[in-house]
Amino acid sequence: MNNENNFVENCKCNIIHEDIVMKVKDLLPQEEILYDLAELFKVFGDSTRIKIICALFESELCVCDMAALLGMTQSAISHQLRTLKSARLVKFRREGKVIYYSLDDEHIKHIFDEGFKHITE
Repeated sequence: MNNENNFVENCKCNIIHEDIVMKVKDLLPQEEILYDLAELFKVFGDSTRIKIICALFESELCVCDMAALLGMTQSAISHQLRTLKSARLVKFRREGKVIYYSLDDEHIKHIFDEGFKHITE
């Protein structure tokens, strides 16, 4: 592991720039918003959920299709879909006995596109 990437530089003085601190403090989002954002990013912390979202970029899918695609049980897929649904990342529609899942909106694709750009730079 490269220690250079893990090293954090610290100031060698103890001066607080109060004007900057106050300005930034006033511009920070409310604590509740920051908490909600952290919860959203936690949802992206599971590779199975990432695979499901990536699959849904291509097409809406039912649980059976996702299970076959990812080599998992329907129960395991359903568990992950519940998490994604509660985070408002996926939605579903019923067609007879089949329930199809899709991305909730375009924001999810934008979040992923930015993430992909970041890790490939």
